[in-house]
Amino acid sequence: MSTPEPPAPAALLRRALAVLTEMAPAAVELGEVFRAAGHELALVGGPVRDAFLGRASHDLDFATSATPDETQALLARWGDAHWDIGKEFGTIGARRFARSGSNGSDDVVVEVTTYRTDEYDPASRKPVVAFGDTLDGDLSRRDFTVNAMAVRLPDLTFVDPFDGLSDLARGVLRTPVAPERSFDDDPLRMMRAARFAAQLGFSVEPATRQAIVDMAGRISIVSAERVQAEITKLLLADRPRPGLEVLVDTGLADHVLPELPALRLEIDEHHRHKDVYQHSLTVLEQAMAQETGPDGPVPAPDLVLRLASLLHDVGKPATRRFEPGGGVSFHHHEVVGAKLVAKRLRALKYEKQVVKDVARLVELHLRFHGYGEGQWTDSAVRRYVTDAGPLLERLHRLTRADSTTRNRRKAQRLADSYTDLEQRIAALREQEEIDSIRPDLDGSQIMAILGIAPGPAVGQAYKHLLALRMEHGPLGEERAEQELRAWWADRRA
Repeated sequence: MSTPEPPAPAALLRRALAVLTEMAPAAVELGEVFRAAGHELALVGGPVRDAFLGRASHDLDFATSATPDETQALLARWGDAHWDIGKEFGTIGARRFARSGSNGSDDVVVEVTTYRTDEYDPASRKPVVAFGDTLDGDLSRRDFTVNAMAVRLPDLTFVDPFDGLSDLARGVLRTPVAPERSFDDDPLRMMRAARFAAQLGFSVEPATRQAIVDMAGRISIVSAERVQAEITKLLLADRPRPGLEVLVDTGLADHVLPELPALRLEIDEHHRHKDVYQHSLTVLEQAMAQETGPDGPVPAPDLVLRLASLLHDVGKPATRRFEPGGGVSFHHHEVVGAKLVAKRLRALKYEKQVVKDVARLVELHLRFHGYGEGQWTDSAVRRYVTDAGPLLERLHRLTRADSTTRNRRKAQRLADSYTDLEQRIAALREQEEIDSIRPDLDGSQIMAILGIAPGPAVGQAYKHLLALRMEHGPLGEERAEQELRAWWADRRA
């Protein structure tokens, strides 16, 4: 997919003027409040960049010469609500409710931060915050020049000390100061380069890219939570592939997601298996294409599906074997991969449910391939649905996306086979309530029939009846009781 040519700076200025005019009333009014109190205020960062890209924002970021206490007092008078959760970093937030009846979408949310500089203590994972006194100094500490533009308020004067507008027009990510200094001050900016490559489709300027290569190991001082947030934003972008390529090509992924570059397996001279890394990127894109609208079963963007698609084959490097006769195998790579994925996502501090769901999808992603000749029994279909549980719709999409063969006949055959499986699932659903399969007898009935108290035997009996239900479909209580009594008699004998 080619990236469209970026517009010229003059066109960007015209576009930004239209967007800023739309958001100006609230911003200008806030600027007047700060100027009346003797302070500077400027709109900065993402909202300015997005205005040049033609995107309006109701969440506005400002920089000011006022101290956090002074800012808090001013925002308390201007807004309908305010908060100081970021005060130690110089940031105060506020919300002004829409003046006409609305659902809140027209509310104006602002964050105002005292001019500052950030740097890292080499022995610490947290940035040390020092407050500054000029707008240009504040902009110099921004991650990239496209985010180091500002609009002074209330007079709407454009400020661009590092020529960010030209970089925006060229679609280039460049640091305002020497990249080595920038990344030394805040190593997370290297991750942001990858994220913006995904979100904006921009390329990383050569000197900036080389600094990331040289300093990639410094990312290790940043907390896992902050790294995870950047990975998540990257994956939820419309085009994550360019960002993932920046992570891998610069060596950042070796430190934050090493399972991904490990997929770049050396392909032997006979090309007995495909490039697993490129295959995984393609599977991710194909899975994303199957995400649905907000009312569909897998609304876009879906983090669990995207993580599972990207990482579904991470067990292959550890399981690759060259077989006699020239073949290659990856036996049980789905099981090994599920364990690796769970370990990595836990290290990145993902939520427990995300870890569980992604690992389960990786474990199940090959389950369909026993169905190649269309010989699945009803019991096998039941198990497929039961094992997938609430992940079934994601598993459908992951399995379809995992076909990247260039052989059109083979691809069509696999697609048709999976369509047949989905039809089988739909038919059984109508017959049996397949999504909530339970034994024909519950625990209380089992105990009453067998005359036993709660204990391991009840669970064993339950599992036996569930296996019969999976194999034969609904039995009915009478037959289930007969089967239960027969099983109990054999067990006691």
